[in-house]
Amino acid sequence: MAIREPFSAVIITLNAAAQLEACLQSVAFADEVLVVDCGSSDATLALAQRYGARVLHQDWLGYGAQKQFAVSQAKHDWVLCLDADERVSATLRAAIEAALIAPSASGFEMPRCNRFMGRWLRHGEGYPDWSLRLFQRSHGRWSGDPVHEKVLLDGAPARLRGDLLHESAEDLAAYLDKQNRYTTLQAEALYRRGKRASVTQMVLSPLLRFVKFYVLRLGFLDGVAGLVHIVIGCHNSFIKYAKLRASEKDARN
Repeated sequence: MAIREPFSAVIITLNAAAQLEACLQSVAFADEVLVVDCGSSDATLALAQRYGARVLHQDWLGYGAQKQFAVSQAKHDWVLCLDADERVSATLRAAIEAALIAPSASGFEMPRCNRFMGRWLRHGEGYPDWSLRLFQRSHGRWSGDPVHEKVLLDGAPARLRGDLLHESAEDLAAYLDKQNRYTTLQAEALYRRGKRASVTQMVLSPLLRFVKFYVLRLGFLDGVAGLVHIVIGCHNSFIKYAKLRASEKDARN
């Protein structure tokens, strides 16, 4: 029987007890499961320990930096990075096992399928949402972005079959609160890099986003959930640049 490369499944958490169990069950085939927690007050730590995960504490560093810290603490060079509300599907597990027998690249992207308003999104902005989550840490690292962090890989990644399932337990109100925080972080990051927002950009960005994902990428096939998802995304585009304009105005006053 061919032997695959060993790998660590790495998960960052904060009060994730409601989602974590399914995540841990889906990565039970990993050679190590590492949970890096930043101060949970619920049953997250006890649950992780019950499933045999190695648990470390690290105060919150920001999304990219927290994930990179977790990667640096893993026992194996190959790492699979997940959020607590994500699960490895059976098809994806088989693809990971096969890919690590003789890796064709130093990193692998996988399609991420998002559940939103009770429906799995299969079109538009919500799918396939290619995500680079399996990689050699000697050839890749998480970016330091405050939000929408990504893996920076030496070379081009290969792609795997099988979905990474993202099933957040948050309701629509919580989702909107999170998007508000994200747009603030994005606007702050743009401002620090010297970016400025024009009125044309504020108007065209959400319009082009709607056409791209709802029309050209068939988001309308996801029904009401698909419509709500893209409208929120377009709103985020507008608000991000509006917040950037507000930062410019505050700096002049």
